[in-house]
Amino acid sequence: MSMAESPAGQIPSPFILVIFGATGDLTSRKLIPAIYSLFRRQLLPDKFMVIGFARRDNTDQGFREQMCQAIETYSPDLAGDTQAWHAFASRLFYHQASFDDDSGFQSLRHRLDELAVDKKIVRNYLFYLACQPAQFSLIANQLQRAGLHREDPPCQSWSRLIIEKPFGWDLSSARRLDADISAVFREKQIFRIDHYLGKETVQNLLVLRFANSIFEPLWNQHYIDHVQISVCETVGVQNRGPYYEQAGALRDIVQNHLMHLLSLVAMEPPFSLEPNAIRSEKVQVLKSLRPIPAECVRSNVVRAQYSSGTIRGREVCGYRQEERVASDSNTETFVAFKAMIDNWRWAGVPFYLRTGKRMPARITEIGIHFKHVPRVLFSALSEIETNWLSIRIQPNEGISLRFQVKAPGPAMQVKPLEMDFSYAAAFGQEPPEAYERLLLDAALGDQTLFIRNDEVEAAWSFIQPILECYDQQKEKPLPMYAAGTWGPRQGDDLITADGRKWQLMKRSSHKK
Repeated sequence: MSMAESPAGQIPSPFILVIFGATGDLTSRKLIPAIYSLFRRQLLPDKFMVIGFARRDNTDQGFREQMCQAIETYSPDLAGDTQAWHAFASRLFYHQASFDDDSGFQSLRHRLDELAVDKKIVRNYLFYLACQPAQFSLIANQLQRAGLHREDPPCQSWSRLIIEKPFGWDLSSARRLDADISAVFREKQIFRIDHYLGKETVQNLLVLRFANSIFEPLWNQHYIDHVQISVCETVGVQNRGPYYEQAGALRDIVQNHLMHLLSLVAMEPPFSLEPNAIRSEKVQVLKSLRPIPAECVRSNVVRAQYSSGTIRGREVCGYRQEERVASDSNTETFVAFKAMIDNWRWAGVPFYLRTGKRMPARITEIGIHFKHVPRVLFSALSEIETNWLSIRIQPNEGISLRFQVKAPGPAMQVKPLEMDFSYAAAFGQEPPEAYERLLLDAALGDQTLFIRNDEVEAAWSFIQPILECYDQQKEKPLPMYAAGTWGPRQGDDLITADGRKWQLMKRSSHKK
């Protein structure tokens, strides 16, 4: 189940999951489908309950009907089993209150006590903050006032808090949030969730590196020329205009997703698979990132915004024409930059990172580009391509290795060939959704795939000078790129200036 040393197939202790923000999009699209899938796969205890907490008027039955509709809409592959759904729905409850209502949290405690007695469930609570980040500290304080934050070691009961990204909006706000939450919950009770870390291929990075003797000896400056990490999306901001206007791509993707992928690729071997051993090595990578001085930000970090264009034959509007986006917005939807890690393993190896919306394909991929072979044997041939290891996070999760072979025939003609591994093809099924893995690990108390407080601070420390530089230059217009393209010219210039180019090992099975 977990990368930590726990028995395969371990089932959590009985627990009650409380979702704050139960009427929101995240609950309908991800959380309830994930819990229901775990239930159907018999990975949850016989005794578990889910309580949706929100301010809208509703009833238990109304909430169950809405969640049934959510399954049919967002996870149709899970719909259709009436018997399973009825068994699951009987475990769903709804609690109406506002986050700032003290009495609402007191009544929540009474209801939890009643359910625990009636259903004979130990008072194990998993609190999921599926709400606006501005509400995180308030809810933590309300849980404290209601006495729901405490754990009872003699009775083996526990209380855990799951926090969705973003973890603050800059370094100072991240520190304030950590101080607020840590004043109520201990670090071992806090589970900071980034769904990218629940993806099967991301988890497999440790296995790929440390369980295969052919890779780890090559994973250093002597053999690797550079690394590329791309998070490309075809969608625009959809209905998230107000959020994106505040966040932008730098906060929304770079500070979390890209930093996590970078640290997993570059980390040193941990001394064990114990959660804190792995997380400590990730933090060391982030602390080893070479700072980008404020005076170098404009020449080393590319920000841009998509304009109107065509994606898969469909005309789409520009960012400034999106719903609830300012007509003169200077918010970036594309970021690219070069990172350097100042340690012995990676000295001199550039890491090129980019993310963008409204790009031609939805692809998240890590590319490990190895150095050129000496030209002694093949000096008479045209340029020979380098070896290239591609780790696909989404879609079609898997790994590809490009190497050189001689093409059939009398002439010495060298051609690249790809050896490909796909999770779906190899195991006969698609990997489970990331939220399934992460919710199950939280219920088990395994923090391996969750972010520690010092990792959050280290990532923000690297991003902060970039934020400050661009906050001072908001009046300068951003470069634009047409929707359906791979970003602005400046993004290409960033990597071609070093004699390299952006590359994605596209597969015919990629879902667009």
